[in-house]
Amino acid sequence: MTGTRVFTAQQGKTLFQPGQECPGFLDLTKGSIKVMLTGASGREVVLYRVRPGEVCLQTFSCLVDGHTYGAEGIVETDIEGTLIPASLFRQQMETDSTFRQKVLSSVALRFSEYQQLVEDVALTGFDARLAKALMRLADTSGIVHAALAAETASGRAYVTRRLAVFAEKGVVEQLPDGIAIRDKRALEQIAADPR
Repeated sequence: MTGTRVFTAQQGKTLFQPGQECPGFLDLTKGSIKVMLTGASGREVVLYRVRPGEVCLQTFSCLVDGHTYGAEGIVETDIEGTLIPASLFRQQMETDSTFRQKVLSSVALRFSEYQQLVEDVALTGFDARLAKALMRLADTSGIVHAALAAETASGRAYVTRRLAVFAEKGVVEQLPDGIAIRDKRALEQIAADPR
């Protein structure tokens, strides 16, 4: 597509921040971007991640309605993709039915994920949310390196206290560089309990 360019960025780079204008639509082919909000108190919450084939709702909103970004996007793992300038994105949405369907299907999926996030925060007990986050974020060796307070929309002190309870029960082990899952079955049971 004429006007597009290859885009790459390394882990840790901030791609966008609140108040910035959107340069275009990033069609990822590799890596992931973590999109998060930071409150005035400094408390953070992860809204979602963007992986290949997925749409960033922040970017979509900016491109469709002309808004500036309202959240922060950070490269979680090195990314590669194609950057489609804003004017070309709008043209593609109008003229290319395959592209339009791909984008709109991804937006619909992202809204379903948002609904699940709201349901989890509003209607699910914290231990279940924490257990789900641990299972979702564990690497292949069962270690979690993520900031769990941001992942569970909670305070760090509370997360630490609940992890200590999980550790006392032998479900997890707190390591210097992360959390190791020691009893996956018990963690699954906690995650399934909505209280």
